[in-house]
Amino acid sequence: MDKERFYCSLDKVLNGEHEINGIGTYGEKTVHAVLKNYFEPYTDSHEQKVGGFVADIVGEDGIIEIQTAGFEKLYKKLEAFLPVSRVTVVYPIPRNKWIIPIDPETGERGKRRKSPVTGEPLDIFPELYKIKPFLSHENFRLCIVMLDVEEYRVPPEKTGLRRGRRRGYVRYDRIPVELADEIYISGKNGWKYFIPDGLPEEFTSRDLGSAAGVGQKYGSFMLNILTAAGVVERTGKKGNSFLYRLSEECL
Repeated sequence: MDKERFYCSLDKVLNGEHEINGIGTYGEKTVHAVLKNYFEPYTDSHEQKVGGFVADIVGEDGIIEIQTAGFEKLYKKLEAFLPVSRVTVVYPIPRNKWIIPIDPETGERGKRRKSPVTGEPLDIFPELYKIKPFLSHENFRLCIVMLDVEEYRVPPEKTGLRRGRRRGYVRYDRIPVELADEIYISGKNGWKYFIPDGLPEEFTSRDLGSAAGVGQKYGSFMLNILTAAGVVERTGKKGNSFLYRLSEECL
């Protein structure tokens, strides 16, 4: 984690051609643009064609894809990229978030307030489910970037949507203000990051959910993905619950 480089990237984006009224409004939103410049300041390495697709970054460390949401969009790219290169998928998660309403026409900003919702690395699992077949590939690497962000929202009357489709304020853009952490997951042992301490040798989804503080349902969801990643394996049943343990390669 290099905070100085992060702030340089943030300044480059906010004070460069990406800026309109202080907020990026192109197809590439601000978090994506800042992280792309953070991971590869050399712009000639950006937007490179590989196997019929355009990669965010192609450099000495292989291919880097920055995906702020919608991992299903990565599926075909990963099919093409992984056989020929190491691929790092970067996923930003807001740790803390401040919400600011804004008028997109004038740039006028409303009162800034902190959201009670905080993010954590476990929030990535719904996205990982969409690329589950690739998680155990030897060329696949994940980078979770924890950020503090300002989230700009547009009031319903400024969205351009028909009245019946309005659902309150709409997120317009996010501006990162602080780099909190970078978490790299690489290889089967890397996925042990998501296995909490204190689990018995054999454990159920209830055990995992309780230890991780997410409940049994999310624990079961996690186990589905961690099994695909190769870090855990199913060993049998205890009553109506399946039993799991760390795979032999991760002991």
